[in-house]
Amino acid sequence: MEQPVVRPRSLTREAAELRSGVPGPSEHVDRFCALVERVDPLIHAFVPEPGRHGRLRAQARALAARHPEPAGRPPLYGVAVGVKDIVHVDGLPTHAGSALPPGVLAGPQAVVVDRLRAAGALVAGKTVTAEFAASAPGPTRNPHHPGHTPGGSSSGSAAAVAAGLVPLAIGTQTVGSVIRPAAYCGVVGFRPTYGRIPTAGVIPNAPSLDTLGVFTADLAGAALAASLLCDDWRGDDRRGAAAGDRPVLGVPDGTYLERAEPSALRAFEEWLERLEQAGLAARRVPLFPDFAEITRQLQTINRFELARSHADWFARFGGLYRPETAAGIRVGQSVAAEDRAAALQARERLRERVAGATAGAGVDLWLAPSATGGAPEGLHSTGDAVMSLPWSYLGLPAVSLPAGRTADGLPLGLQVVGVAGADERLLSQAAHLERALKAL
Repeated sequence: MEQPVVRPRSLTREAAELRSGVPGPSEHVDRFCALVERVDPLIHAFVPEPGRHGRLRAQARALAARHPEPAGRPPLYGVAVGVKDIVHVDGLPTHAGSALPPGVLAGPQAVVVDRLRAAGALVAGKTVTAEFAASAPGPTRNPHHPGHTPGGSSSGSAAAVAAGLVPLAIGTQTVGSVIRPAAYCGVVGFRPTYGRIPTAGVIPNAPSLDTLGVFTADLAGAALAASLLCDDWRGDDRRGAAAGDRPVLGVPDGTYLERAEPSALRAFEEWLERLEQAGLAARRVPLFPDFAEITRQLQTINRFELARSHADWFARFGGLYRPETAAGIRVGQSVAAEDRAAALQARERLRERVAGATAGAGVDLWLAPSATGGAPEGLHSTGDAVMSLPWSYLGLPAVSLPAGRTADGLPLGLQVVGVAGADERLLSQAAHLERALKAL
């Protein structure tokens, strides 16, 4: 199989160029569509769309007519953005990676798409998702090694950014569906604090966990996207952190880190050494001694809510669901409501405990591998989400930074986790780590 070109594009640079008028939005659309025609058959990041070029051409002309003067152009003027195919977009059907009739899944345009379009972005198309953002993978391939998974469930979004098709793509994370594919594809993935980007207009998986996120080439792009998509973004609010502050890093020692593969743990220790050489302090703190119980509680919530989210559709179209998704729903149907309520209560207790440990140890950012290792070979699985599991359960903001490669040349990621609601500070302080890791 031909190897696709892996060349992620800077969102901040591309947005600045488009606002300046070079290239114009129509020319940009022509270039984008030519690139998709050449590259996407190799990786299958986008859901096929007849008439994509004509649709985008018309939208580009309308955008240019609304904003003739560069000074008045919105921040994402003309930028082509991929949108995960569980997110409703006016004018495009939602398939959610499934065989269900699109009309059954239809709904009002998502708030996140409203915000993208208000910022001047063009929806390049729907990106491939695992079925209903669960575990049954789509056809997307890893741009670095097409025989390997790109991760999931936001597989198409991560691959589209990694291959340089778009500089920004929208994904969702219930357990690990932004952080893990970002790591596997060698790009930045940002999953904000739970609820920071409204999920209205997104097909739910587990509403108590579902979180919208973004994929970009670098942190600067993630910060730009976050400032436009997150509620109440405070661009100059670092929650008491001066611009030059070096964050104190926390390492959650214990059984949680042991879930990573030995090679990933060795790489993680090398990253820590590199960061300490760059002047950052790292403190090892026992954090999740009951990790198996945390895993059980999250799975209880996830399975119960998945079954509830699909109760009507599954009753009518159960035979159209893929086996992996159907099995998860059936397990969820057997979970008692009181068990889900107890798991939510346990989450509140864990949030208090982790917040206390964070403050007590003086930790600004927690670090962990973004995934258990490099992207597994084959397309039958999207990989293991376990390294994101406790942070997703807690609803904390996290970002995956590209951090070197395996011996086979597969990308690795460093997961950086912040304090709830302090997304601005997380992205600001993570820049210290990004600079150190770029030397790897």
